[in-house]
Amino acid sequence: MARIVIDPVTRIGGQLRIEVEVANGVVSDAWSSGTMFRGLELILKGRDPRDAWLFAQRVCGAATGVHALASVRAVENALGVTVPRNARLVRNVIAGAEFVRDHVVHFYHMHALDWADVLSATTADPAATSTLARSISDWPNSSAADFLGARDRLATFVKSGQTGPFANGYWGHPAFRLSPEANLMIVAHYLEALDWHRTFSRIHTLLGGKNPHPQTFLVGGMALTPPWGGPSQALPGEHPSLVERNAPTALSPRGLADISDLISSATAFVDQVYVPDVLAIARQYGEWAGIGTGIGNYLSFGEFPEDDSSQPALLLPRGRIMDRNLTTLDTVDQAGIAETVAHSHYTYDGGDGVSRHPWEGQTAPRYEGPKPPVTTLAGSAKYSWLKAPRYVDEPMEVGPLARMLVGYVGQVGAVRDVFASAAAGLGGGPELVSGTLGRTVARALEAQVIAKRLAGWRDDLVANIASGDLALADITHWNPETWPRQVQGYALGETSQGALGHWLKIRDARIDAYQLIDASTWNASPRDDRDHRGALEQALVGTPVEDASRPLEILRTVHSFDPCTACAVHAYDPQGRGPIEIRIVPGGVG
Repeated sequence: MARIVIDPVTRIGGQLRIEVEVANGVVSDAWSSGTMFRGLELILKGRDPRDAWLFAQRVCGAATGVHALASVRAVENALGVTVPRNARLVRNVIAGAEFVRDHVVHFYHMHALDWADVLSATTADPAATSTLARSISDWPNSSAADFLGARDRLATFVKSGQTGPFANGYWGHPAFRLSPEANLMIVAHYLEALDWHRTFSRIHTLLGGKNPHPQTFLVGGMALTPPWGGPSQALPGEHPSLVERNAPTALSPRGLADISDLISSATAFVDQVYVPDVLAIARQYGEWAGIGTGIGNYLSFGEFPEDDSSQPALLLPRGRIMDRNLTTLDTVDQAGIAETVAHSHYTYDGGDGVSRHPWEGQTAPRYEGPKPPVTTLAGSAKYSWLKAPRYVDEPMEVGPLARMLVGYVGQVGAVRDVFASAAAGLGGGPELVSGTLGRTVARALEAQVIAKRLAGWRDDLVANIASGDLALADITHWNPETWPRQVQGYALGETSQGALGHWLKIRDARIDAYQLIDASTWNASPRDDRDHRGALEQALVGTPVEDASRPLEILRTVHSFDPCTACAVHAYDPQGRGPIEIRIVPGGVG
């Protein structure tokens, strides 16, 4: 039996250690360890609840606005606040743009090089690559000259010896299967996606004030300047309320037109580059739908409210699927969520073997794992700084695959449409969207669904403003003297990586307790109090490993989850002394 340790796992967010045992060429057991302490909940305690989102979104530099959104929603839930329609639509555009951007960036810059061989791409025929690209898409940048330029740029990187993001890859690994031309097509689009990312992020700059951490969220709505002006300023066919008075704002005609153009270009890239590339890979690596299947329990909290009721319909619905049963969709209630620290570097009052609902959760660090130098996680009672969330005591997988399957079973038309299109291209039904490959395909299909809906939210926003409704926030609740002395609230939503929940208690107008459970806490969790593996650990079991010194296959499955342990574990130095040094000492953290 061989033991493989990958520490740190790269092309993810945060610090993650993966340890597996390999027997007869396949993974027989696995451990996932977040290796950095999280203390965000401690940072928030005692602060003004209206400021919580500013801190909460800084849990991560990638999944940013979605944490701000979850935080303001939790406070709004506690105080009984309903946001205006304009605010709901702006929030949907900001969050939807983040999902689409994250999905494209994840595939090309974190996951695609698990399937495409960069060195092989330098030997490709640009003309043949052009023929291949045009056979699967109408993307205009697909001429032989385009691919010759990409190949030359790549070859320059390789010859210089300074390969940057392409350094230390397992190039030439026998598990790579694409032709040189397919490899060049993927790598050329990798380079193109860098510019696409920079341009598309302007939506966050327009609506959020900056990127990656938007500054316009507000408990009660959005802190944006509403457009207004007199009739003399109106252009032909424009409603006066849509006219900018001085400098253009995000909600001015120019700003809204810019947002519309950004959405259109992003949708074209998703439809004509991202999805065709993913399906091309899927056709060559079809067996990976049966590898990395994991626990088969899928959880979605749902996202993107489509109306202003207290229980709005959601573009991506809430629900759970158990044991891969695609005929039954179970309901989800936040009361069923609890976390255990049986194998985590924390302690609970009353014993570490108990589970606690987030409202009763504790963040009390206590290191009891192997002392450095770390040799093995196997056999360690506690081995991760991630807690182990469970739904009704069951481990769950969250993320795009979970959301798309829940949407499929829930009869969401937009989800079923993209499934049907993908099935036609892959020669099978939704059962093919499973395992390591399924997570990658589902992420691309979800990007299609959300990109298409972004234009609808933008149009709804324009129509609502044109009707004369300029409300962007409800601040009637802002006087803390009107709040109950004790109150609690929560928000369930989604990040691009999966299910997200924020819970807080307010006492005397201050945060008395705060807990959040991110997607990577669900997926990359350690074993629970019943020794059930987390979703990522279980998905690794059965993964083939052809070359233990170059565990490419393990990285394929790990990256398919898009883990971001920066969201799941976070550190903070209240003295502001710069880089944080965490020393492991007997009995605690030093």
